[in-house]
Amino acid sequence: MRGPHNIWRLVRTGATLERTGAMGVVLDAFDAPRPLRIAARVLGWPFKWLGFEGDPSMPPATRALTALGPAYIKFGQVLSTRPDVVGDEMAQHLRILQDKLPPFPVEAAKAEVTRELGQPVDEVFSDFSEPVAAASIAQVHKARLTGTGETVAVKVLRPGIEKAFRKDIDAFYLAARMVEWLSPSSRRLRPMDVIAHFEGVVMGELDLRLESSSAGEFAANTREDAGFQLPEVKWMLSGRRVMTLGWAEGTALGDNAALDAAGHDRVALSERVLQLFLNHALRDGFFHADMHQGNLKVAPNGDIIAYDFGIMGHIDEYTRRVYAEILYGFIRRDYKRVAEVHFEAGYVPPDRDVDEFARALRAVGEPIFGMDATRISMGKLLTYLFEVTERFGMETRTELILLQRTMVVVEGVSRSLNPKMNIWKVAQPVVEDYIKTSLGPRAVARDLGKTALVLARYGPRLPGLVEAALIRQSQTPPPAPYNRWLDRVIWGAFGAACAVLIGLLVVKLNIF
Repeated sequence: MRGPHNIWRLVRTGATLERTGAMGVVLDAFDAPRPLRIAARVLGWPFKWLGFEGDPSMPPATRALTALGPAYIKFGQVLSTRPDVVGDEMAQHLRILQDKLPPFPVEAAKAEVTRELGQPVDEVFSDFSEPVAAASIAQVHKARLTGTGETVAVKVLRPGIEKAFRKDIDAFYLAARMVEWLSPSSRRLRPMDVIAHFEGVVMGELDLRLESSSAGEFAANTREDAGFQLPEVKWMLSGRRVMTLGWAEGTALGDNAALDAAGHDRVALSERVLQLFLNHALRDGFFHADMHQGNLKVAPNGDIIAYDFGIMGHIDEYTRRVYAEILYGFIRRDYKRVAEVHFEAGYVPPDRDVDEFARALRAVGEPIFGMDATRISMGKLLTYLFEVTERFGMETRTELILLQRTMVVVEGVSRSLNPKMNIWKVAQPVVEDYIKTSLGPRAVARDLGKTALVLARYGPRLPGLVEAALIRQSQTPPPAPYNRWLDRVIWGAFGAACAVLIGLLVVKLNIF
């Protein structure tokens, strides 16, 4: 992870950030301290001429990440879900990062399909088109099944993409370690955890069997949802590097003129998009976390169709209940209850004052409720809420950040269909229904029933299990102290490697 090739990758990254004018923007977004700024400039500025140029028409940060290639594009997209790390303005810029790269040849795609499915493409598909969409990790082809004539979408990973991503992820880990070492205050944002989260997202997308599984689970959860449909996974024609789905035929949700021409009710669509998302997040705890217009269509019968299941969000039942209580408390403007929920969930340290926290929450909620209904934003409320909870010592919770980011995207989709939409009015019945079914008397009885079943199954063994756990805990050695000596050795070696690298370049290129 700390090899010379990773140092060179960081040098190349710094050079590209400098050349595209993104270095200062990125450092400001992270509010980088002086030592980190100096290190970043040392890694980039002397080698500025080695960096990639990028598209001058793009903003600096998106220009740099696009120029650096697929792993950086995907990393930028993941960072767009973390305004707590990069700030709201940078997250907004990264949200529009283009995930489009030149497609690879159709013959290469056919070779991948043949290798994955174990039979020639021409035997499986009577027609296999040129790429209809190309992104950083995969591209999609429109095809027709031999025999049935059904139209399908075939998603194929880019050749060699796994190896390329692995190299860049190793460099990202090295960069995160440098950030933590040079800026101790940044450890609150847990840079290493951010990279680990990114690695998990990417590794999931690099195995299309996992995306197929997500699509199958999502379909099972939403089978009874009126006005919503998903393309069917063709399991026999899918594998690790190839995924085949039914073709989603419909009008793009972002094309209002086409929706109007087709006679679709945009007001009804706007409400359904928001309520579907809230149902998936609260009821199922499993939601589409990339629910923008590019991944949504409207079928001829008016159903909303979702596709591209590479990024899905998961929330456990307890967190869903906490989230619903927080939303419900804000809807009723019961700030004391919202504060109590945060303390009960352990989100805010118990040594803080609950009444003071409630007053801070009121300062968040009242200005929003004072707005015209069409300007009320649930996404903005959640953003302000995270700012307040951060001041009161709440640690970053990745699953809630992803939920908040998706909420902002879905809210934007809904408002693009109906700018006069009242977000709270549309959300209220979904939240109230979840509260009744998950926190009311029936829910308590159901939870007690589950507890009784567990006790019936393990009851006789519980004393022994508790005793064994206590013994193990008493025998567990204390964690090793932070090894600053080892850190000095590592970073001394890193500095020496940089010096040698610069010296070699000076001699090799006759700079002076």
